[in-house]
Amino acid sequence: MSLSAITGHLIYQCGGIDKRTIEKFEKEAAELGKGSFKYAWVLDKLKAERERGITIDIALWKFETPRYYVTVIDAPGHRDFIKNMITGTSQADCAILIIAAGTGEFEAGISKDGQTREHALLAYTLGVKNLIVAINKMDTTKWSEARYQEIIKETSSFIKKVGYNPKAVAFVPISGFNGDNMLTPSTNCPWYKGWEREIKSGKLSGKTLLEAIDSIEPPKRPVDKPLRLPLQDVYKIGGIGTVPVGRIETGVIKPGMVVTFAPSNVTTEVKSVEMHHEQLTEGQPGDNVGFNVKNVSVKDIRRGNVAGDSKNDPPMGAASFTAQVIVLNHPGQVGAGYAPVLDCHTAHIACKFAEIQEKIDRRTGKATEAAPKFIKSGDSAIVKMVPSKPMCVEAFTDYPPLGRFAVRDMRQTVAVGVIKAVEKSSGAAGKVTKSAAKAAKK
Repeated sequence: MSLSAITGHLIYQCGGIDKRTIEKFEKEAAELGKGSFKYAWVLDKLKAERERGITIDIALWKFETPRYYVTVIDAPGHRDFIKNMITGTSQADCAILIIAAGTGEFEAGISKDGQTREHALLAYTLGVKNLIVAINKMDTTKWSEARYQEIIKETSSFIKKVGYNPKAVAFVPISGFNGDNMLTPSTNCPWYKGWEREIKSGKLSGKTLLEAIDSIEPPKRPVDKPLRLPLQDVYKIGGIGTVPVGRIETGVIKPGMVVTFAPSNVTTEVKSVEMHHEQLTEGQPGDNVGFNVKNVSVKDIRRGNVAGDSKNDPPMGAASFTAQVIVLNHPGQVGAGYAPVLDCHTAHIACKFAEIQEKIDRRTGKATEAAPKFIKSGDSAIVKMVPSKPMCVEAFTDYPPLGRFAVRDMRQTVAVGVIKAVEKSSGAAGKVTKSAAKAAKK
């Protein structure tokens, strides 16, 4: 039973998809003899519709717990899962690692080259602090306690190697197919006393996956940081003008603010901000907003540019940057001069590996070899990178969403990086629009 089924079940039970949609999908599923796959089918249909561009709004993947509205951002199996996870239009607050309990299936997933390992490593490297482990397909093991304990022992040592603290992680035995321990405690495993996790404030416990999700503490949203808003698109709307659209990663944006776009180096005033067709007095981190700017042509700014507050650490282009790069799956060796495409926030730009400074031990961060000639799959290294054309990135510690990237080559993600330091380009004085000059005098 796939993750789709689990999510489908949560969404179905907790009301994220309207009843009409589900009934329509159920009817189609029954006609195609997919009745038993009801929940997976619901999600696959949504995914297919999303990929065909019928609905870009991932809001369908929502469900509620007593404390939270939960949005399922993405799941493996999706073509660009790894790329999305890194450049993420959204950064997850929590990852749910779904382990299949079936014989052979579990072993394959966490083997040296298993995908589970790669996904867990990515989640940790990219700063997803919270982890929940769901041991799925327990029905196929006849709810064997011995098998469950064996899996927990193996998985604990596995996630510890990746960097997570197993004591802070809830382990829940489930059957996504039948719904055991998803929303209500199952009667199939009398031996299961529930999950327990230790966090700074004390011990938390519960029985179900829903309760585990509900026990996660949300991170503080970075409202007090300077504004960083990577543009996803720039529209020209008749009678209104130029409307850049994107997700606020840090800080706030409000009408009257004078923003600078990097690396285009254009400065102008924000006339209005809107989300879901409603005017906002202020947009906050996580909001997908459109904002109207005066005297700026669609030619001046584009996807991949970053908007910031001209008066508070405005964004700038990067001449070069230093990053910790982890090679995931590259068939050959990577040496200086390698120039793949980097996906960082919404930017998609070729960057040259100018210098491989040192190879490091991923877990300790200590150098193991100075100035290596090459790095290969599994290696972690500090690399100086030079973008082929102007690009706006930041150090991960300052602005996390602008400080992580995917390295794309041969139509796949071959490496992931976290930016340590950025050398900003001084750049010539940019274009300041009339409205910005006026606003500055106010």
